[in-house]
Amino acid sequence: MQFHSRIEAVAVCHTPYKQKFGIPRQPGLVDFVRGHVELVPPYNHLDAVRGLEQYSHLWLLFSFHQNLAQGWKTTVRPPRLGGNEKLGVFATRSTFRPNGIGQSVVKLHHIHQHKGKVTLEISGMDLLDGTPIIDIKPYIPFSDAIPHACGGMAQDAPVQVDVHFSDKAMAHIMRLGPQYPGLQQLIVAVLAQDPRPAYKKAKEDPKRYQVALYDLDIFWYATPAGIEVVDLAPAPSQRRE
Repeated sequence: MQFHSRIEAVAVCHTPYKQKFGIPRQPGLVDFVRGHVELVPPYNHLDAVRGLEQYSHLWLLFSFHQNLAQGWKTTVRPPRLGGNEKLGVFATRSTFRPNGIGQSVVKLHHIHQHKGKVTLEISGMDLLDGTPIIDIKPYIPFSDAIPHACGGMAQDAPVQVDVHFSDKAMAHIMRLGPQYPGLQQLIVAVLAQDPRPAYKKAKEDPKRYQVALYDLDIFWYATPAGIEVVDLAPAPSQRRE
């Protein structure tokens, strides 16, 4: 059965997460970082969000836009299972889905209008910067929250690891503090989830990793004591020639 309907973005989400590697794996895991959902024409009108301010949280339906060209898979290897066991795509939240649609619950802080643009200030998002939003719905606690639901393999929150900083990295953070408030806290929250592939976590791993946050590259290693952040630098597009 084919479904003939045109789906288009109603908004674009702006976040500090500039690459898929390092994005929180579920909404709410990094709950203090702010993002913005900017409505696009013809939906960027205050009438379209009238009454939305009465809700504390929202559902965002979005497109896994960077994965669409790669198609979908019938089975995937969830990181929760160490990357060793396959589950059906519909039993996971894999990004490689038949229609490339995801959903996340986020906290709504404010609705802004400035120079003809309507934006929703949010937090708790797990979305790549520039993610197309295809719908926005209010979160209804009495029906959307089911306290005794079974979460399968994801019943409990992921275990976090310790994050440490070299003297060099701390010096950069102190210098960049006024420009990026809460930068150290954000780095800790992202890297404490150890975003490496599951198969890398069971053996010695000397590789230097990089995560892009805002317009910065964060460089780090995995050590027996946890994650060691060794340096920060402007992303290539931000560096002066």
